[in-house]
Amino acid sequence: MKQFEANFDGLVGPTHNYAGLSYGNVASLNNASASSSPKQAAKQGLKKMKALAELGMVQGVLAPQERPDIASLRRLGFGGTDANVLAMAAKQAPAIFQACCSASSMWTANAATVSPSADTSDGKIHFTPANLTNKYHRSLEPQVTGRILQATFANKDHFAHHTHLPDNEHFGDEGAANHTRLCSEYGKTGLEMFVFGRYAFDTSKPAPKKFPARQTLEASQAVARLHGLSDANVVYVQQNPDLIDQGVFHNDVIAVGNQNVLFYHEQAFYQSAQAIAEIKQKFVGEELHFICVKTAEVSVQDAIKSYLFNTQIITLTNGEMAIIAPTDCKENPAVSAYLTSLIKQNTPIKHVYYHDVKESMRNGGGPACLRLRVAMTEKEYAAVNQSTLINDIQFERLNTWVDKHYRDTLHVNDLCDPQLLIESRTALDELTQLLSLGSVYPFQQI
Repeated sequence: MKQFEANFDGLVGPTHNYAGLSYGNVASLNNASASSSPKQAAKQGLKKMKALAELGMVQGVLAPQERPDIASLRRLGFGGTDANVLAMAAKQAPAIFQACCSASSMWTANAATVSPSADTSDGKIHFTPANLTNKYHRSLEPQVTGRILQATFANKDHFAHHTHLPDNEHFGDEGAANHTRLCSEYGKTGLEMFVFGRYAFDTSKPAPKKFPARQTLEASQAVARLHGLSDANVVYVQQNPDLIDQGVFHNDVIAVGNQNVLFYHEQAFYQSAQAIAEIKQKFVGEELHFICVKTAEVSVQDAIKSYLFNTQIITLTNGEMAIIAPTDCKENPAVSAYLTSLIKQNTPIKHVYYHDVKESMRNGGGPACLRLRVAMTEKEYAAVNQSTLINDIQFERLNTWVDKHYRDTLHVNDLCDPQLLIESRTALDELTQLLSLGSVYPFQQI
């Protein structure tokens, strides 16, 4: 049976905006309050999805969250009509209001952690939505994320869904952004690499001093237990605390893996030699390629600015690997020179394809942030909600839907406009029909 890895990208929502909410994410903070282009952002994302589908990849789409989040604002005591809720919250608690308008659900690398059936004890693909407790604006996501995932992967014979971890900083979980799977083939048992920032129950251990460590060891261990993973096929690696303090808020900002390739910066991990040794010991299969980028080749700051490691590594139909990189990598002299050199080296990576995702980059997320990886078999693929898969027809439908419903320009001050809420809900209601999701949003369940 054929096995492959599918990418499910987050669709940028109709209220895409730059609120600068993510402390520790340099790009997010630098672009706070700038005007955004929801239509352009959505089209950039769809164009990347279509490009990967045309390369022979299995490509899917995940629906965005509803924003502004009226239900959360009502929980916080803002009442009356929806228009009154918007006006009252924007006036009385503007910071809370902006948090409830966050565009961050577009980054589906934070949607969940996924373990394929080849790794799990019951032979099903397991999903655990990330609780994202470190940031209030992201902690609003997991319930709806869970419903969207269940509607996308609905067949209980093949897919197992878990409730997100407890909503507490001790179990802070950021999903696949801190998770990498190494394997010889997608359908064979792999080595799941969980990268964490701190120990929640032992403050004597190393931890960052400036920016928060969003992922705890205890959260990673809990997800591994929920997914029925064997200890022999799991490694827990601590992120370098110094790099978190430099703005490397997730592991996927400084490392990325695919099959038998681990591509990482030499400063990525705490006690790196020990971590690499454990990976070598536990990995089962053909030669494992460690592509370690030296600081002299690419500085940490250049890696962050260009999102060199927030690229996607995909395996093409001919067996060669390609990097899907933002155009920012091409525009950075050091990074561009490194990638030009990399594809000539003796590694599986032979191609680099650049994509313009600047609307996402300005908000703090590159190509890898935009996708959730799901390794699956042909039988599991057939069990996926087929309306969520990208082909020429569905691409045109979604592109037309964006043209119909999205604004060209949006400023943070527009978020309290009641008409924008009506436009957004109309769009999302139509989207759930296009993707055959059912009623996943709170406004659809009233």
